[in-house]
Amino acid sequence: MALTKEVLIDQITILEEGVIQTREVTRIMEDGVVLSFQYTNRKIIEPGQDVSEETQKVKEIVSAVHKPEVVSAYTTKVAAKQAEEAAKQAAAEEPK
Repeated sequence: MALTKEVLIDQITILEEGVIQTREVTRIMEDGVVLSFQYTNRKIIEPGQDVSEETQKVKEIVSAVHKPEVVSAYTTKVAAKQAEEAAKQAAAEEPK
């Protein structure tokens, strides 16, 4: 009876606008049979985000999904949303 522990990314999801989510699981196994598992980390990877510390599998998926046009569209949308929120905040802070 050999107990082993493995930590791996068991789920990679591509969302609208190219955002990628990953889920990490830690499994305790005995002779190849899972005795226990726990989801230990979830991560969101936005288009254009640095992925140098990710696994090779995640890097390959990011490379396939985060094409220049996807990154450009995402950063444009984020910038527009930030400008809109800043304008709302400025309007709310104006004296009446």
